[in-house]
Amino acid sequence: MAPEMLQIAFNLGCAWLAGSLIGLERSFHGRAAGFRTHALVGLASAAVMAIVVQPNIAHGLFATRVIKLDPTPQLVQGVMTGVGFLGAGVIFKEGVSVQGLTTAACIWCTAAIGLLFGLGLVLPGLLATSAVLVTLIMFRWIEAWAPGQIFARAVFCFNAAVAPSQAGLLDLLGDHDVDLADLSYRLTSGGEVFQYSGMLRTHRRASFEALAQRLRTIPGLIEYDMERLSK
Repeated sequence: MAPEMLQIAFNLGCAWLAGSLIGLERSFHGRAAGFRTHALVGLASAAVMAIVVQPNIAHGLFATRVIKLDPTPQLVQGVMTGVGFLGAGVIFKEGVSVQGLTTAACIWCTAAIGLLFGLGLVLPGLLATSAVLVTLIMFRWIEAWAPGQIFARAVFCFNAAVAPSQAGLLDLLGDHDVDLADLSYRLTSGGEVFQYSGMLRTHRRASFEALAQRLRTIPGLIEYDMERLSK
């Protein structure tokens, strides 16, 4: 096999492996676009760039006096645009939460890494692959450890005759280190049900679970709904 073909095969293999490693992390966490998807994205991106590093592919198609333009910018733009549509397909809205943003970003990064390997830029490709894996694995631990605010959309429905006042509800939430903002009120069922709705906020992950257990013991509470918002 010619040295040029060996170089291209090496580039494709590196991109394939990099995409596979990133995809394994996504598959491990149960994401729809996982091992095979990322492997194919990396491989396809590198294959497109093989056109750039192997000019002999188009040999004889142009007259010798015709100026041949570098196709790299157009190919990169086409790959990244196309992969952007692929990434958009894994983003979905579930209730008030948006899921799939990290996986979409991973697909886009995998395409860029495939382009690097396809051009023979092995060291930048390895650095980018390492950075993506560190972001997905190590940053998950940092995110879990670092302080932050956790939000949930909440609705509380009480028997109107025994519904607590706003101050009473806020005191109940405050006992569990939960704040309530954007509070709204509604009277339904012919005046028999009084509803509070708003945005809950806390700094502790266990607060919502403890609050849910406490709400089960509140007299006059007909139903409640606390929907956690994705970060």
